[in-house]
Amino acid sequence: MTADTLASLLIARAEDDRPGLMFEDEVWTWREHVAACLAAGAWLSARGAARHVGVLSENVPGLLVLIGGAAVAGHVVVALNPTRPVDELIRDARATDVDLVLADAPFGALAREVAAPLGVPHLPLGHDLFRTRERVFGDAPAPGDLVMLIFTSGTSGRPRAVRITQRKLAVPGLSLAALLTPGDVVYCSMPLFHSGALMAAYAPAVASGAALALRRRFSASGLLPDLRRYGATYLHYVGKALSYALATPERPDDADNPLRIAFGNEGSAAATRRFGQRYGCRVIDAFGSTETAISFTPDPSAPPGCLGRLPDGVRILDPFTGRPCPPARIEDGRLLNPDEAVGELVNTAGLGLFDGYYNDPEADAERIRDGAFWSGDLAYADQDGHVYFAGRGTERLRVDGENLAVAPIEAALREFGGVVEAAVYPVPDAAAGDQVMAALVLEGDFDPAAFTAFLAARRDLGAKSLPRYVRLARELPQTPSHKVVKRHLAREAWRTADPVWWRAPGGLRPLTDADAKGIEEEFVRHGRHHLLET
Repeated sequence: MTADTLASLLIARAEDDRPGLMFEDEVWTWREHVAACLAAGAWLSARGAARHVGVLSENVPGLLVLIGGAAVAGHVVVALNPTRPVDELIRDARATDVDLVLADAPFGALAREVAAPLGVPHLPLGHDLFRTRERVFGDAPAPGDLVMLIFTSGTSGRPRAVRITQRKLAVPGLSLAALLTPGDVVYCSMPLFHSGALMAAYAPAVASGAALALRRRFSASGLLPDLRRYGATYLHYVGKALSYALATPERPDDADNPLRIAFGNEGSAAATRRFGQRYGCRVIDAFGSTETAISFTPDPSAPPGCLGRLPDGVRILDPFTGRPCPPARIEDGRLLNPDEAVGELVNTAGLGLFDGYYNDPEADAERIRDGAFWSGDLAYADQDGHVYFAGRGTERLRVDGENLAVAPIEAALREFGGVVEAAVYPVPDAAAGDQVMAALVLEGDFDPAAFTAFLAARRDLGAKSLPRYVRLARELPQTPSHKVVKRHLAREAWRTADPVWWRAPGGLRPLTDADAKGIEEEFVRHGRHHLLET
């Protein structure tokens, strides 16, 4: 069996009697886990027609057994996101040819609703579901064989089913296994129906022989107790998880824990720095997406907030002309030439580990052009090749004729005292272009004078980067992998039940109903009222 398949990594653990999987009060050795995966593969094969198995589940051992069984027996697990509305789940399952639905206990009723319109069976998912001892496997899986279909997070549009092949799981698993030893414990609380937890937690644990400690769902307050309980030395995170952990009450002994490494992506520079200091670990914030066509190697010596250096074959191109963007001019942390320096990250050398979307030629055509992969992610690079994330393709603003990237503004706002999380997004300007709006989640009360003074002191924020509107939110709309869904915030704009402050001619003050009415009347005068209705 070839080494660069998930199946081969699992089979290599078949006689390993060290702890392999921990969940709540139970522990399975790797030998027991692999045996369960083999039984699951036989069970799937015995069902005959069940080639694409949709699953609705939190992080439970039965889900990993199902995935392992699919890997060794040549079946496909379709990771359905249980937080999506049932109509969208039905569409997702139909688009991915699901012919059987398995569901963890909390989602039994939802599974029935999804399976019924498709005319396919549904069954409860449990670690003991796969009892058969039969062995009816076919040929050994090849690196390009499908193991899963995982939907993108949908932060900027409809989720798309990415083809997750054997090699797509094995390659990052083998790479990250270099950070681990068989004596390590990998902590996994990010959802397994997204790729991050599989590629950066489960696969590295299988490849290295480290134990995997599984939690049903992420809990900020439960993180530190879990690290101590399981002896976790490696933590995988995605998105805003670090910020929410940092919002928990700080204790003098927070660093008294076994954690060595926190590995993930989309953590802010402020959160990664503070998390490492508070919990006494090394934080490695990498760049990644479900497509895995572009990756960066983090550089500890690089400037704060840098993704790393441009890898061979990856370039920053103007999405309209296809020409390379010139280096960024950065002064006191402020990007001086965003119009010309910010472009799209493109893998001009090929598709990396991206094997395409499933039955979605329109999506493939959007990302693959002339053999290159256009990520939809915006970035800029300085003269030395250090790359900085500038936002998604939908996260650019144009204020008074100047193009702005949201990521640097967000990074600055996260430095304001008491900010748990910040999201920056465009809202329409009554006359032309956009205005900057920020949604802040705070630990305490909002101090407008301190905020105004903070902004005035930031040399990395130009006058046009300052938020016109500030929404004080209790929480931000987000995907289960803790990525903020900004299109919801942008659609609501300042028309929300949350308190909103705005920079009026006299300074920052609360937005009143009279203010909102005056703003809308200004849109009418400029013939742009339709922008408030979309």
